[in-house]
Amino acid sequence: MRVVIMGGSGLIGQALARELIHTGQHQVTILSRGEFTGERAGQLWLHWDGLSAATLTSLIDGQDAVVNLAGENLGARRWSWQQKERIFSSRVDVSQAVAQAVKTCQIPPAVYVQASAVGYYGIGEHPVTEESTAGSDWLAGVCREWEKAGAEIAQTVKRVVIVRTGVVLERNGGILRQLSLPMQFCLGGPLGSGKQWISWIHLEDEAAALRYLIERETCQGIYNLTAPQPVQQREFGRCLAQVLHRPYWLPLPGWALKLLLGEMSTLALEGQRVLPQRLQQAEFSFQYPELCTALQQIYSRHP
Repeated sequence: MRVVIMGGSGLIGQALARELIHTGQHQVTILSRGEFTGERAGQLWLHWDGLSAATLTSLIDGQDAVVNLAGENLGARRWSWQQKERIFSSRVDVSQAVAQAVKTCQIPPAVYVQASAVGYYGIGEHPVTEESTAGSDWLAGVCREWEKAGAEIAQTVKRVVIVRTGVVLERNGGILRQLSLPMQFCLGGPLGSGKQWISWIHLEDEAAALRYLIERETCQGIYNLTAPQPVQQREFGRCLAQVLHRPYWLPLPGWALKLLLGEMSTLALEGQRVLPQRLQQAEFSFQYPELCTALQQIYSRHP
């Protein structure tokens, strides 16, 4: 298959590109706002500004699959109103441009994969599945608008797949890089109450699940991309401390995180208990369904 990935320079995008290329059955094109164009690690890199639907049409016309993973990192900086606008526009505006481009293709892709996040479900401690309703907080609202673009082109392509991804685990990026630093100095401990749920997924399972959904012609609709065993934050921290051979003793009060991070502290202090019901029904097999095993594998590799 010929697969085009928007947001392909990021953590998940590069993992997916490697996963697809490793099979030897796919040609991968990365669309990036960067200036580099050409061949890199078996991937064809092309420039797209993230806004022009007309330009994008010429880049995706005749391709087999389009995967839209574009979006500003939620944890990049404090959520000022300017940053919240960047978070929104990098997801919703880009996705709307992609939808317009797909609609005007002479030969539209057979499958369109649209990223979303478990933030769609809002905040809570009860288990949620793909059939659960959306939350009412700001991030849930972003996810609702984000997903609308995929729904708009359901009549244009054979399959639309929307993936609500959880907390992706990778040693050199995301939550592990942030949580492991204080633990290296023996300063690890629960964040806030420690009872908030973390719906996580190993990066390798994330990439494998995306490939599975791209290739499997019976898969369409919404899928939660999370491991089948979500954990509370205090358990997550204990597992990480155990793997790193560090103590886990110093709680960080919620008020301190709010003072330090502002509204962005909700990412650490609140969460969702998400289950990958439809992914399991589709018979996808997780390589790392259990947290401590996943962390042991991640930290057994060389940095």
